[in-house]
Amino acid sequence: MHAPGGGRLVPESAEAPACGKAPVGHVRQGDGSLSVAEPSGAAGKATAGRLPGRVREWRPPWALDLRDALAPHRRGSRDPACRFEPDGSVWRTSHTPDGPGTLRVAWAGDAVEATAWGPGAEWLLDGVPELLGAADEPDGFVARHDVVRDQVLKRPGLRIGRTRRVFEALVPAVMEQKVLGQEAWRAWAYLLRRFGQPAPGAPHLRVSPPPEVWIRIPSWEWHRSGLEAVRARTIIGAARVARRLEEDPGEARLRSLPGIGVWTAAEIRQRAVGDPDAVSVGDYHLPGLVGWALAGRKVDDAGMLELLEPYAGHRYRVTRLLESSGMHPPRRGPRLSVRDYRSF
Repeated sequence: MHAPGGGRLVPESAEAPACGKAPVGHVRQGDGSLSVAEPSGAAGKATAGRLPGRVREWRPPWALDLRDALAPHRRGSRDPACRFEPDGSVWRTSHTPDGPGTLRVAWAGDAVEATAWGPGAEWLLDGVPELLGAADEPDGFVARHDVVRDQVLKRPGLRIGRTRRVFEALVPAVMEQKVLGQEAWRAWAYLLRRFGQPAPGAPHLRVSPPPEVWIRIPSWEWHRSGLEAVRARTIIGAARVARRLEEDPGEARLRSLPGIGVWTAAEIRQRAVGDPDAVSVGDYHLPGLVGWALAGRKVDDAGMLELLEPYAGHRYRVTRLLESSGMHPPRRGPRLSVRDYRSF
């Protein structure tokens, strides 16, 4: 089986470096093939309290940085559903259509070794290429600003991956509405540890509950997590139609749900379907970043969209590149503080 998407990001006036020479940590390249493999490390072997998992190898046909590819799916350093380990491996859990599952990905030579546990193991292994960006098609992307061009040269292997799980992307996106990330991540971790199940093969992690469990979470547990009633109602309402969301994850369908606006819909689509054009309009920091990087001034949402217009079809890709540029407008005024609804 050969994964799609082997093209390179090419700047308008400069050739990207050869894929194998990308100056990024944990970057390697293969030939695009997916195969069954014997495990090369402890992940696939029986250890204390852990059964051997199913193992496959995939060789990405571009310079892939595992952590960079999976970073959007981690909700803080203490995310109980996604863990970056010191050895370079990444663990991720999911409640798949076949049931709960755990996935570990790590480099084994020039191949990504994927190991999975649980009823959802086969589904997770089948989706490894898409999760890491194989379905992304960046060939038509042209960098039209120096800062974007520079980031393309630094990250030639950037691809937009997709989890194929819409409701799982929706829940933390709703939690992050109009609050600091730390506040949302605290709620996410609390509710997963309280209502998620231990991850197959990795009992220190948790699998996000299925929709029917989110519906039954009592009001006082939402409060203890730090979420107010508005966001809790949004998640519960979405859980009631979760199956339909998986069938139709379009922006219009998402925004038809109470409490889901343009920002939340974009955050969901970026992760669940790998939409390279989904712009997080309404983000507190993004317009300032885009304006400062592309025009040397702070702009509002309308100004941001105007600056991104030349990149239609790849606007989220551009914001991903700019986020690693280090170019931010000067900070003025006090920083936002983390609120704690549990004391209200």
